[in-house]
Amino acid sequence: MKRRTSSLSYRTVDPADQQRLTNLMHFEIWVHRHLDWRSALEWIGYEPYLIAEKDGDLVAALACPADTQEAAWIRLFASSSDISPSEAWNYLWPVAYQLILRIKAGPVSAIALHNWFGKLMEESGFGVVNHVVMLQWEPQNLPSGSKMQSMTIRDMRAEDLGAIESLDHQAFLPVWQNSRDSLELAFKQASIARVVEKRGQILAYQLSTATQQGGHLARLATHPDFQGLGIGYSLVRDLLLQFKRRGASRVTVNTQQDNAASFALYTKAGFTKTGDSYPVYQYPPR
Repeated sequence: MKRRTSSLSYRTVDPADQQRLTNLMHFEIWVHRHLDWRSALEWIGYEPYLIAEKDGDLVAALACPADTQEAAWIRLFASSSDISPSEAWNYLWPVAYQLILRIKAGPVSAIALHNWFGKLMEESGFGVVNHVVMLQWEPQNLPSGSKMQSMTIRDMRAEDLGAIESLDHQAFLPVWQNSRDSLELAFKQASIARVVEKRGQILAYQLSTATQQGGHLARLATHPDFQGLGIGYSLVRDLLLQFKRRGASRVTVNTQQDNAASFALYTKAGFTKTGDSYPVYQYPPR
């Protein structure tokens, strides 16, 4: 796909564009990158992923492929100093959205980590549907223990991923679900990955990554039939104990503003809000 309008032209990204894309992401100011298990470059080969060129130079990029059928996210938007962010967005977004409609990927979501990007979303008709709120835990807030009868916490194994994918899709709304491929990437990147098991059935899982301060709880899910039994709390406490043994000074987590159950769990485990909150946009707005 390649089209031209005035001095701008757009086309689908190609693996040969990787170095120019890297330069755009690392040396320009107007860059939005989704918090993802894949890097922006690793989404090359998935659609839609468009670049805009001006006189042969790469001046903008927009990637919003779907991980699952109903989970299209703005994975990357970047604009060089040779073009304004609004011009780049208004040029690429209509094309990308038509491609999304063609593959029937459902609504498109984005977490605005920067005010300028949120403004672009609002000007394009995106609506705020939620907020992602950040919380943190420090070692002096170690939560008390609780017993889980006939249940065990163990390390996650690669052969668990099929059951974890099923659990993940039952525990989360479609927009927040992860595909099997993403879960495999998450498992490979995780510093600590654990599951709660009872008689061979996985009831909950968590995936956490290492940070300079300690760690980040990236994913936590409990099967809907076993929520409210303290399983998630026990899994979080197990995680915090492991990070404390590693000398962590801080563990972070984020959750949706309207997720009262998650807030209750993390508060009980000793997490407190950092004050950071980021709007979640969706198009079309619900």
